[in-house]
Amino acid sequence: MTAPASNSLDNTPSATKAPVVTRFAPSPTGFLHIGGARTALFNWLYARHHGGKALLRIEDTDKKRSNQEAIDAILDGLDWLGLDYDEEPVFQSQRAERHAEVAHKLLEAGHAYKCFATAEELEAMRAEQRANKQPMRYDGRWRDRDPSEAPEGAPYTVRLKTPVSGEETIDDCVQGSVSVKNEELDDYIILRADGTPTYMLAVVVDDHDMGVTHVIRGDDHLNNAFRQLPIYRAMDEIEGGWPVPVYAHVPLIHGSDGAKLSKRHGALGAETYRDEFGILPEALFNYLLRLGWGHGDREEITRDEAIELFDLSGVGKSPSRFDMKKLENLNGHYIREADDAKLADLVAKRIGEGADLELLAKAMPVLKTRAKNLDELAEGAGFLFAKQPLEITEKAAKFLDDESRGLLRRISSALSGEKNWTMEALEATTKSLAEELDLGFGKLAQPMRAALTGTTTSPGIFDVLVLLGREESLARIDAQAS
Repeated sequence: MTAPASNSLDNTPSATKAPVVTRFAPSPTGFLHIGGARTALFNWLYARHHGGKALLRIEDTDKKRSNQEAIDAILDGLDWLGLDYDEEPVFQSQRAERHAEVAHKLLEAGHAYKCFATAEELEAMRAEQRANKQPMRYDGRWRDRDPSEAPEGAPYTVRLKTPVSGEETIDDCVQGSVSVKNEELDDYIILRADGTPTYMLAVVVDDHDMGVTHVIRGDDHLNNAFRQLPIYRAMDEIEGGWPVPVYAHVPLIHGSDGAKLSKRHGALGAETYRDEFGILPEALFNYLLRLGWGHGDREEITRDEAIELFDLSGVGKSPSRFDMKKLENLNGHYIREADDAKLADLVAKRIGEGADLELLAKAMPVLKTRAKNLDELAEGAGFLFAKQPLEITEKAAKFLDDESRGLLRRISSALSGEKNWTMEALEATTKSLAEELDLGFGKLAQPMRAALTGTTTSPGIFDVLVLLGREESLARIDAQAS
């Protein structure tokens, strides 16, 4: 493959061209991982930006590895991210007859041929190539032979007859102009001996039948594009109306250290970010958008803005780096922007039994100021629903010595006489007591926080008092003062 040229291509659809149709085509062998989610997002945004259609195809032809659980996880992840599709999902496994039909058309027109090579013969061929340090590819031994030379009833595969000279060039929207010499390709199988189609054929047929105009996918598929082009060309010659789609091969995502993305970097399913890491869908949507695509220095981009701004010209040619800290920082922004009732509902599910939605919603303005994920929100809200006797952390216990217990008794006495249980009144009473005792306010706040929450970190102490209410606040202070 030759080095990509600079990308100066204009593949933006015009009013005279066909409407944009994109597709996301995951294999249901696992969860919706980060790379797949970003591919889905880019396809969805491109279609929405151009007023076209976004389609979904489940490539479930690998029966040994595909399963319903994975299909459900992918659909759930896409729905959580807010990626909706304009038609019902296409299941590739249900289209095998159509794929075989195209294979036979190619065979009848002389663009494909029957290969009777046995498994033993092919292994011997590969062994010889390894010994001679040659590229591992089919040698075309049945390309020009008459099928009558094979034993009667012998099993055969159908191979595509690919060009053997010249070169092919793809004007890729991301990679630029990329060329491959045809001699680097081989006559690959499009129909197995059992009559089932291979992935390479199925993808082309499905993209054509679904009317896909733009194929946006990872750059690990760039070589596949060159292998798929001969099918388009041959079928266009046979029956017409098989245009080659516009290609956009997006660089893969790497870890923060520049290495190939793995589980330790964050190559996990969308549901893991939601369920285990407490990430909001708006945050992951925004982060994935900025992972390989940019619009100036903008970091925080809403869904509507993304649809308005997204185009393939903004996709970079270098691999992007996944950074969990950046995702969490962005998530913190969306937590602060989120509706308090919505956050309360999400946090209540993490707290479980005993969570009070109304109290959580009331507490959200002070709880969400520093939280970077839903787990931190749930942990921060824990004091609201703690039962007596309060569990005291080791750090908090240091602020509950004999001297502190004496101060708590004075605090309880002062607060008990407070008629207005408001932040302003409670602050005035507590600071007045600190002056009376000739102490800095922190000397009172630290034991108060420990007694009220059992920890050394919490929202402002007067927020805590108001959220807990008079009866519960005084009960907790008195419990630690005795």
